[in-house]
Amino acid sequence: MLTSRRFVRLLAIFLILSSTPLYAHWVAIDAQYQSHLLQTVYVDTATIHREDNLVTISALIDWKWMQGNRSPTRFYSTKMTKQFDCSEKRVRTLAAMDFYGHMGTGEVIGGGHTSDGHWIAVEPASLNQGVWEVACRRK
Repeated sequence: MLTSRRFVRLLAIFLILSSTPLYAHWVAIDAQYQSHLLQTVYVDTATIHREDNLVTISALIDWKWMQGNRSPTRFYSTKMTKQFDCSEKRVRTLAAMDFYGHMGTGEVIGGGHTSDGHWIAVEPASLNQGVWEVACRRK
């Protein structure tokens, strides 16, 4: 049964992830930050939203091979909404959803709202560093 609390949570997840345009223009982050040969990390610069030092952006990980081993929750891609504190150089994931198809297509396999209170440092030469470079650069 879908409780009102669960409905509100699912609605919030949908709204966060649907802020990505229908035909998102995914751009791969710089090759030096692509830390895994079996995945490519993309960002959609049209989704950048700034509030002072806080920046949110949509990111996507596309795997060359299906993830999840033999579990029923196998997937090829993950869409995320990340928030960066540009001045403190830290990040948190606000929402993430796994998709059966490549590039965020196909059936939604799992995911949802994550803890929006858990910040982690942006490590040098990491995937998050690559996304931080795009999200936090000044125009």
